[in-house]
Amino acid sequence: MSDPSHDLETAVGLLGLFADPTRLRLLCVLEGAELTVAELTRVTELPQSRVSTHLGKLRSAGLVVEHRTGNATRLTVDRQRLPGRQRELWTMVRGQLDDRVLASDRERRDALLRARDKSAGWPDEVAGQMEHRYSPGRTWEATARGLVGMLRMGDVLDVGSGDGVLATLLAPRAHTVTCLDRSARVIEAARARLARLANVSLVQGDMHELPFDDASFDQVLHFHALTYSARPERALLEAFRVLRPGGDLVLATLHAHGSSEISATYGHVTDGYSIADLRQMTEAAGFEVSLCEITSRERKKPYFEVVSVFARKPGPAPAPQP
Repeated sequence: MSDPSHDLETAVGLLGLFADPTRLRLLCVLEGAELTVAELTRVTELPQSRVSTHLGKLRSAGLVVEHRTGNATRLTVDRQRLPGRQRELWTMVRGQLDDRVLASDRERRDALLRARDKSAGWPDEVAGQMEHRYSPGRTWEATARGLVGMLRMGDVLDVGSGDGVLATLLAPRAHTVTCLDRSARVIEAARARLARLANVSLVQGDMHELPFDDASFDQVLHFHALTYSARPERALLEAFRVLRPGGDLVLATLHAHGSSEISATYGHVTDGYSIADLRQMTEAAGFEVSLCEITSRERKKPYFEVVSVFARKPGPAPAPQP
C-alpha cells in the first residue's frame, strides 16, 4: 500500500511545477515535437539561461525526456511515456490551456520545424550515427569491397578459409592466396567458387600443423578460426613460423562470453578469448602487437563481441610483389 504522505508530496510538487507559466509554455511547445534548447529559446523568445533552468526542473520530474540525434540533444514531451501520476496531471492541466501566448509559440514552433525539414538532408539527420543507419547501397559489405581496392598484398594465407568468400575479394589484389581449411567438403565447395582465379590454391590441413615451409607468406589471415582451436598457442606459433620477417597477422575471434550453448552448435570448442589472454598469447608467439581490442558488437542477444588483432613478425617489411 502506498504512503499517503508520499503521494501528497508528489502531487503538490507536480502542481508546483505546473503553476509556473514558463514551464507550462515549454511543456506545450515540446509536446509531440523534439527541439534543442537553442530552438526552444527561439520559439519562446526567452533567455537561454531561463529556458535551461526550467528544463532542468522538468527533466528531474520526468516530464521532459532527451533524445540524441547526431550531435544534437533534443527534448520532448511524450504523453504516452510519462509516468502515471505525471501523465494524469499533465492531461488535466493541458486540457484547460488556451492562450494567445501558447498559440504564438505553436506557430513559431511549427514554422521552425517546417524550415528544419526542408533544410536538413539525410546526412544532417544521422550525423554521428551513420554506421547505425541504413541508406541505399551503404552497407558494410559494399564498404569492405571498396576498401579492398586500396590493398596491395603479397602471398596470403587464409587460415580457416571456409568456402572461399574472402579469397574472392583478396585474390585480385594479392600475388597469391592460399586457402586452408580442415574440412574436405568445405575445400571442394571453395574449389567450385574459386575455379576462375588462377592465383588461388586450396589446401586441406590443420592450423596447428601448417603444411607449409617456414617464411612462405607475407600475410596470414586468421578470421574466426581460433574458436575452433583447443591449442590456440600452437596455432599462433604456426602462423608466426610461416610468415616472412616483417609479415602481418590479421586475426579476428570472439571475445570471451558465457553463451557456450549457442556457440557449441557451431562447433566452437572455446567460449572466446579475453583481450589480455589474446594479447599475451600473440606476443608469446613472437609477434609485435599493434592492436588487440573489441572492434564490433552484435545487436541481438547474446551480443557477441569480436576482438581484432593486428600483429607483425619482427623484421623488415617484405618487398612488394609485382
